[in-house]
Amino acid sequence: MRLRLLFCFCLVCTWLGPLSNHRPLQGRSQALSPAQSSVRNVDLLIRDGIVLTMDSDFHEFQPGFVAVDGNRIVALGPMARLGKYKASQTINASGKIVMPGLVNTHTHAPMTLFRGLGGDSPLMDWLRQYIFPAEAKNVTPDLVKWGTQLACYEMIQSGTTTFVDMYYFEDQVATEARAAGMRAIVGETILDMPAPDNKTPEEALTYTQRFIERWRRDPLITPAVAPHASYTCSKKTLLESQKLANQFQVPLITHLSETEDEVKDILQKYGKTPAAYLDSLGFLQDSLIAAHCVWITDEEISLLKKHNVGVSHNPESNMKLASGVAPLKKFLDAGIPVGLGTDGAASNNNLDMLEAIDTMAKLHKVWLKDPTFMPAKEALRIATLGGAAAVDRSRDLGSLEVGKLADIILVRATDAPAIPMYDVYGQLVYSLKGCSVDTSIINGKIVMQGRSVLTINLEMLRKNVARLQRQVSESLRK
Repeated sequence: MRLRLLFCFCLVCTWLGPLSNHRPLQGRSQALSPAQSSVRNVDLLIRDGIVLTMDSDFHEFQPGFVAVDGNRIVALGPMARLGKYKASQTINASGKIVMPGLVNTHTHAPMTLFRGLGGDSPLMDWLRQYIFPAEAKNVTPDLVKWGTQLACYEMIQSGTTTFVDMYYFEDQVATEARAAGMRAIVGETILDMPAPDNKTPEEALTYTQRFIERWRRDPLITPAVAPHASYTCSKKTLLESQKLANQFQVPLITHLSETEDEVKDILQKYGKTPAAYLDSLGFLQDSLIAAHCVWITDEEISLLKKHNVGVSHNPESNMKLASGVAPLKKFLDAGIPVGLGTDGAASNNNLDMLEAIDTMAKLHKVWLKDPTFMPAKEALRIATLGGAAAVDRSRDLGSLEVGKLADIILVRATDAPAIPMYDVYGQLVYSLKGCSVDTSIINGKIVMQGRSVLTINLEMLRKNVARLQRQVSESLRK
């Protein structure tokens, strides 16, 4: 499905007119020429920035412009080809990098309220001694509301425009993400054990169907089905989850081979490794987003490729919990769509995707003992167009191209870590962090400008987070 959609999009782009092999200050714009149209009114014009399209050929324009009408990009190119565009709003991007918003392919947004809880513990100890008790005593729609707001605030400020989430009371997550103006793929977590909201998998599936029916036509929210993992869900639960996802043609999200112990448990129980077990059930498919995939065999990589499964790589969480290092090079060599994720803020402990890009690139260089692996351009691609492909949205997200959705960020190129700038990609990957993101535009709407988030009341957020922090702390002392 991903490949077919990408092929169709390429045909449309070819019909619109291909970009030439562009060098900065040269190349062709995707704008209408003055001969074709004397004046075109658009809603938003971003001009005079360093435009990194992050398309398949890494076209860039220095300086360049992007024109947005409604929620779509209608033109972009070098300033010399700006033409006669008239915008109701113009952003001067001089001294800024203009690029597609980052795609966080795996997180648990409300867990910002458990940030730092039980740190420096192995995964299973961390879950059983800290996270599960804290969740059992505290996770309510109220906690999910404010935890999601905090996550959205942090992600907007650090350049994420789309995130993939799985947690509880996911309808509340969708509501808060929508109010913050963020794009999100959100799945209700389904387990065979009692959860804070639904006590049985049957209840969770019923909840999820209502959730899908409510949100499936929303322009920002994509509902999903999220069976937690093969070690927490029975065969029946996994297959019922898949059936529901396919019935409504929505994404399927799960954790896969995150730890060595998980693999040992599945091998002992089913006689197969986790991905092989899921394949034997017919569970692997191209709408599946598989998070982590750390302890995975070469044979399983072939299975992921065969079924075009999207992989979410979460290096910072895997490092902090000492879960291991995912075989990223093997995924890429096999042609598997791979995106980058932060995981939840309880196990990372932040949602800064620029930091995650830096970590990913350096981790795999040292792991492979190869400084040439993962050039900065490719690392940035994984967090943009690669992430969009991993979640089956490369047709309209992940790069700045005519016809794609206007999810755009502006990053300051004048901050001290950005100068001198010999290589813009290298500075973004190795030097800059989320605090250098100046402006975030999602679906054509400005949600942050000059570091000020316009869609969330920060003082109200701080007040409620402080209240919930006291509640969580007191609950764990009992």
